[in-house]
Amino acid sequence: MNPARRHEIFRRWREANPHPKSDLEYTTPFELLVAVILSAQATDKGVNAATHRLFPVANTPAAIAALGEDGLAPYIQTIGLWRAKAKNVVATCRLLLERHGGAVPAAREALESLPGVGRKTANVVLNIAFGQPTIAVDTHNFRVANRTGIAPGRTVEAVERALVKVVPAEFMHHAHHWLILHGRYTCKAQKPACPDCLISDLCEYRHKTPDPLAEAAAPRPAAGKARAKKPATNPSAPKAVPATKTGATKTAAVQATATQGAATGGAATRGAATKAAVTRAATKTAATKTAATRPAAKPPATTGPAPVRKAARRGT
Repeated sequence: MNPARRHEIFRRWREANPHPKSDLEYTTPFELLVAVILSAQATDKGVNAATHRLFPVANTPAAIAALGEDGLAPYIQTIGLWRAKAKNVVATCRLLLERHGGAVPAAREALESLPGVGRKTANVVLNIAFGQPTIAVDTHNFRVANRTGIAPGRTVEAVERALVKVVPAEFMHHAHHWLILHGRYTCKAQKPACPDCLISDLCEYRHKTPDPLAEAAAPRPAAGKARAKKPATNPSAPKAVPATKTGATKTAAVQATATQGAATGGAATRGAATKAAVTRAATKTAATKTAATRPAAKPPATTGPAPVRKAARRGT
């Protein structure tokens, strides 16, 4: 991203929100320090609910140290990891009393030596409480810096160094807040609100969320032409040889048709011969049956000398 585009992004953020503030509620640097320690892996809303109960009772290092871990627990047990945080807050209060007279130090090394205080917490306290040009990188501005192209980096430390280097000096004091607020409410992790984004035209993110209204208003492409239906064909009709066949293909098709015709004729001839043979056999069988049903012929008369008749005796 070129410097002119980056400058315009921060200019728009400043114009829209000239005096950004943290969502954590506090009144003193010590209350801010405690709130930021409690905010690790917790929401600002949850932290504010806890500190609303705690700070009216104890809002100084001496008062919280007097409560101890067991006395502090009931006020913050609605926050995740509250046991570890109670231990760190009480230990930090005691070190502030011992080393700094109960005041919050304005040096990074001194802050990071306190229990529960890392680089991000130190940057938040230094920037908000003491106005130093630091940028605390959390999950929100880490995402925004990489997604928009303002200050890409693979690690939190790399993004922090890049932001400190490229953010114009006139925007440095509030850059931390603008980045966090933009990531929390607009450039969200799952579905960024690109149609409502103030810097959408300057952002270099390639997979912007489309505007549903613009999609609905866009003209739809004309529907494609319907395919012409093929004419119905008689399945029993012989298939015609395509006219586009050439040379050997056409000759082979003609030969195949002639061969098929010859085979059909031969089959017809064989069928006729078989039928004739069956007819002859039936005729012969009928003749045989007729001969068997005729009566037997009488034998002819025997031939020989005629019988001699005796003369009748006459009386004398």
